[in-house]
Amino acid sequence: MTDYLLSEIAEIVDCEHKTAPKVEVSEYLSVRTTDISNGRLNYENANRVSEKIYFEWIKRATPEPGDIILAREAPVGEAGWIDTGYKVCLGQRTVLIKIHHNEVYKKFALYYLVNPETKYDLQSRSTGSVVAHLNMKDIRAFEISLPPLPEQKAIASVLSSLDDKIDLLHRQNKTLEAMAETLFRQWFVEEARDDWEEGSLFGIIDLLGGGTPKTSIPEYWDGSIPWLSGGDIASNHKSFVQDTPKHITEKGLCNSSAKLLPKYATVISARGTVGKYCMLSQPMAFSQSNYGILPKNSENYFFTYLLINHVVEELQSSAYGSVFDTITTATFKELEVLLPPMEEIFQFENSVSSFFEKMLLNNTQIRTLEKLRDTLLPKLMSGEVRVKYEH
Repeated sequence: MTDYLLSEIAEIVDCEHKTAPKVEVSEYLSVRTTDISNGRLNYENANRVSEKIYFEWIKRATPEPGDIILAREAPVGEAGWIDTGYKVCLGQRTVLIKIHHNEVYKKFALYYLVNPETKYDLQSRSTGSVVAHLNMKDIRAFEISLPPLPEQKAIASVLSSLDDKIDLLHRQNKTLEAMAETLFRQWFVEEARDDWEEGSLFGIIDLLGGGTPKTSIPEYWDGSIPWLSGGDIASNHKSFVQDTPKHITEKGLCNSSAKLLPKYATVISARGTVGKYCMLSQPMAFSQSNYGILPKNSENYFFTYLLINHVVEELQSSAYGSVFDTITTATFKELEVLLPPMEEIFQFENSVSSFFEKMLLNNTQIRTLEKLRDTLLPKLMSGEVRVKYEH
């Protein structure tokens, strides 16, 4: 193993110390700390910026494919890899790391930074009485220990193969959902019949409010029932939610306003991150300020999910509140939609069910692969697990 200071193997560039003004539509992205997680950048949620701002922001250094963006603050120490095909600049509290040493394999450097032990080390160096942050001096002086270049490449190859499979499954799911959305528009918008009636959204859905068992009663918590918060819904937006950080007991469910939703139910955030929604991969309870959405008198869960996808912008635009935007029961009741015959809905449900079943299977595989990668990564970095490579 050879020890290096991070500044010896890379150019390290701090971000602009101000927020880039965002625009609605643009190919140029500003990556914030919240867009960085476990080696990846969330390009979909990144702020869009104008071409002018982009070229102003990259005057310090241009982020390029193969570079790494490190979060200096909230969450400290998260690192993400810049992929080909994206034009990004640094958002506030981020650092650009451009590896230039010929004995350092870039992808290995990424995995080194993603390693939980490295994250913990970086977080332990953070300072700040209100918000923890890393200063540039400590980042440049951060010491890393690297094996020979061939071993770096072998380790990165093992981890990359898992990440590539995970990315492929994510892309498959996006394609499947896009196909389902296209079919929905074709059946119920483009080919809608003149004799279909228009009525309240309440005509084809049931809306359920959530609840939270008292946190002061231990017997209500740490049970077997997943319990969704608004944050869980937002982080699983337009996807299946597999599990939740918090669980409640049967006693907690029975002694609160929380309700248990079935598999494939849709849940939407009604306050805060208004309009974020997801589908359940198993029965779950959920917190207040969110709604569970069920098909009325049927099991057309996939039609219901796609219907919410179709009208969510109208729901968001109808939200109100002096402090927080809020969707209420009245918002759903006042929204007018076409009401297709149930026979039409049943036929559509049968035509798209295989898409969603495949998406759920892919999500389960993604979760398994992520657990394998997260288990292997620290063992490979510490040398507890070795890979064969040619010297």
